[in-house]
Amino acid sequence: MELRRLLHVVVQSFVLLCAIGSCDARFVVEKNSLSVTSPEKIKGTYDSAIGNFGIPQYGGSMAGTVVYPKDNQKACKDFDEFGISFQSKPGALPTFVLVDRGDCFFALKVWNVQKAGASAVLVADDMEEPLITMDTPEEDSTSARYIENITIPSALIQKTFGEALKKAISGGDMVNVNLDWRESVPHPDDRVEYELWSNSNDECGVKCDMLMEFLKDFKGAAQILEKGGYTQFTPHYITWYCPQAFTISKQCKSQCINNGRYCAPDPEQDFSSGYDGKDVVIENLRQLCVFRVANESNKAWLWWDYVTDFQIRCPMKEKKYNKECADEVIKSLGLDSKKIEKCMGDPNADADNPVLKEEQDAQVGKGSRGDVTILPTLIVNNRQYRGKLAKGAVLKAICSGFEETTEPAVCLSGDVETNECLDNNGGCWQDKAANLTACKDTFRGRVCECPLVDAVQFKGDGYTRCEASGPGRCNINNGGCWHKSQDGHSYSACVDAGDIKCRCPPGFKGDGVKSCEDVDECREKKACQCPECSCKNTWGSYECTCSGDLLYMRDHDTCISKTGTEVRSAWAAVWVILLGLAMTGGGAYLVYKYRLRSYMDSEIRAIMAQYMPLDSQNEVPNHVSEDRA
Repeated sequence: MELRRLLHVVVQSFVLLCAIGSCDARFVVEKNSLSVTSPEKIKGTYDSAIGNFGIPQYGGSMAGTVVYPKDNQKACKDFDEFGISFQSKPGALPTFVLVDRGDCFFALKVWNVQKAGASAVLVADDMEEPLITMDTPEEDSTSARYIENITIPSALIQKTFGEALKKAISGGDMVNVNLDWRESVPHPDDRVEYELWSNSNDECGVKCDMLMEFLKDFKGAAQILEKGGYTQFTPHYITWYCPQAFTISKQCKSQCINNGRYCAPDPEQDFSSGYDGKDVVIENLRQLCVFRVANESNKAWLWWDYVTDFQIRCPMKEKKYNKECADEVIKSLGLDSKKIEKCMGDPNADADNPVLKEEQDAQVGKGSRGDVTILPTLIVNNRQYRGKLAKGAVLKAICSGFEETTEPAVCLSGDVETNECLDNNGGCWQDKAANLTACKDTFRGRVCECPLVDAVQFKGDGYTRCEASGPGRCNINNGGCWHKSQDGHSYSACVDAGDIKCRCPPGFKGDGVKSCEDVDECREKKACQCPECSCKNTWGSYECTCSGDLLYMRDHDTCISKTGTEVRSAWAAVWVILLGLAMTGGGAYLVYKYRLRSYMDSEIRAIMAQYMPLDSQNEVPNHVSEDRA
């Protein structure tokens, strides 16, 4: 039975490879850079293949010291049995352990080394061959328990390089290396394009369980990135076709749609019971169409809601993996079911399905991306991701695909931040009094960058100096200048006058930054110096009083008589009143004289008009002609 099952899987895999272009599929090994910094004799840069488990530090790098254990050199057993620990001592570089390939799974080697306290694992190949990808075991329930807990990065190195490392270590040299993942994912601009090749089958074992957990955990972050326009996500599904000679066979009919063109393995690996492969193909097609219809309405992120809801509400174990359950999920999300049905087409037609045909074409690698042959596969900026399919690890890889300084806020969340700022503020500038710091944790490590606070930009190198600049800077910790409150008064030395940033206010003297001392105007004879004045110094100012019945004039620093002032004020008021009356009387007289003269002129003209015509009047007729009947 086991042999038959194995043969079935092998045949399906072979047909799958043929389906995606040719039987000579092109698989690209994703690599990271490994640099030896000492000893001098092997110093240089070498290739290493990223392991498809654990958490590679995408976007960052890691330095460490390489050790080669005297016992358990293939790391197939627990190092506790040999009394070996790789835990680094305080202040020392992290420990990278070199182990040999063979006798057990790659993942088990890394797990045993991680438990012993190492920070990374280098696996030396045992034959001269091109680098390969270290993958996880297939459908192994025992390995599943430790694979999900592997958190350290690992890499496969070539045999000759491994031998050089062993020789240097055995000769007493300290071997220091630097693992660098900064260029493992291209980061050309401020948007990341990524795709996930997955499967709707929830009964395919450990990998399917891990995929389903990932979809649920990553949904929130994915939707934030998509809604903000930071990413462009595309889901994909692998299919294979049935050879022409077998399209009428029972196996092809149960595993394929469209007359053998698009197939999927039987979920239970049992053709006589349960769901068939064609059920998986149809649901895969439905999920592709859900994405297309949602994308047309600019809500592509609804795909994440559909696949997670379908997984919860329509599992195979409960016999709900069907169209009826899928339609209920579609309806609950407000998607157009008719458009989805139209997109899916007729699975019984002896013709190509445009959607699935595109998927088969997309499986073939283009450019630097190899063929998609591993499920699930994540591709970020056209580069296949290697590592643990977990929220934090994947988010770190996606965030490393942004051009530096363009990462969205989600890339600075607790899932990916390095927390270097917690230790000595990361060596960056800080103002403890104002609770300001230039240290910022990112997935690439900490950066020292002067902050932006309440629309006020701080400027400086970020390490030793950050100063507020521009309008409003005095509202942020008084612009870094002196300030103090006392006796109900507050003073600040912050000014915004060209190159001058801090200047003690009037009544104070000092540098304006650290100190401003009160000026004693009385003792220094700067004010209140008239003979009748009596001076008393106050904080930031002074009080000046005059003897007798005198009033102090601050602007002129002199005392004047209150009585004289009152008399002068009274006479001034009288003169104002008299002047007003005189002006009023004069105006009234002029008006009267003008009106009287106008009246006299009109009377004289009337009298003269009776005796002679005036130039301004027409001649008055002296007879009237009457026409009488």
